[in-house]
Amino acid sequence: MPTFRTAPRLLMSAALLLPLAACGSPGTGTERPQGARTAAGFPYTVSNCGTRTTFDAPPERTVTMNQHATEVMLALGLGQRIAGTAYADDAVLPRYRSAYARTRVLAKEYPSKETLLGVNPDFVYGGYASAFDKGEGRDRAGLEESGIATRLNVESCTRGPAGLDAVRTEITEVARTFGVPARGRRLIAGQQRKIDTVEAGLRKSPRPSVFVYDSGDSSPFTAGGYGIGDRIISLAGGRNIFSDVHHAFGTVSWEQVVKREPDVIVIYDYGGTPVEAKKKRLREDPALAGVPAIKHNRFAVLPLSSAVVGVRVADAVEDLAGQLHPGVA
Repeated sequence: MPTFRTAPRLLMSAALLLPLAACGSPGTGTERPQGARTAAGFPYTVSNCGTRTTFDAPPERTVTMNQHATEVMLALGLGQRIAGTAYADDAVLPRYRSAYARTRVLAKEYPSKETLLGVNPDFVYGGYASAFDKGEGRDRAGLEESGIATRLNVESCTRGPAGLDAVRTEITEVARTFGVPARGRRLIAGQQRKIDTVEAGLRKSPRPSVFVYDSGDSSPFTAGGYGIGDRIISLAGGRNIFSDVHHAFGTVSWEQVVKREPDVIVIYDYGGTPVEAKKKRLREDPALAGVPAIKHNRFAVLPLSSAVVGVRVADAVEDLAGQLHPGVA
């Protein structure tokens, strides 16, 4: 089990970073200098997606990869601990833009290993498993052998449906890792209040069937029943027609979409294909002409970064509820 001790150090060339990584060498973190003070709440041990790590102190130089990881940090008031960030799917939420503007963007997508190491991180926090691509030299085991602690968003390794428990776990564990557990509790409580309000307002409303269109031409890529997107739809007063797909995302067939007759199509907004282009593709497909959502022009839109485990979940529930139930939610 890796043990990490964080401490300030001088920036060095990439060649020197490996033996002198921010957290110290694995296995040495419990060896504190005599008389050294221990941060409140530390050491802290956490098991995350198969990796068990002990922190002797909060990380000081974090690299966040994927927007929802970055926004968790910003929502917890930890922008000053971000040494670099990468891979934003869309615009950062307005309330975090000022803090985000002060962070260093390392790459439009994932940074190279050299770029990553070049900012001297002691912690790398990834939103998707692809953040830790072994072929690119960014695998968790390799980084941790170099003394760099890591975390992967729990949605990437949750077995079964990812619900609000996954959101609470993610926020709670990140807050504990950085020694700010009270901030985590406040953030979770605020999200729960917003969700409770939405649910109370929709108690007597019908539940329209929903098809999520992420992408895909010959076959659609959609939200399955194991991702937080499915739970967002349910909390917003809808019913995901592909909740029986036992993955967070999955490829289905257009024939299945037609057969399941969705009342509303939710489009995930991200990347280079505009929402209007996605709507056009759906409207102009003759095979979909009889689908109720197409016949009645019922579309809703969510940013992709709102449909993953992170700090946007409550906002996404409120936003989608308003689109599924106009005039009610």
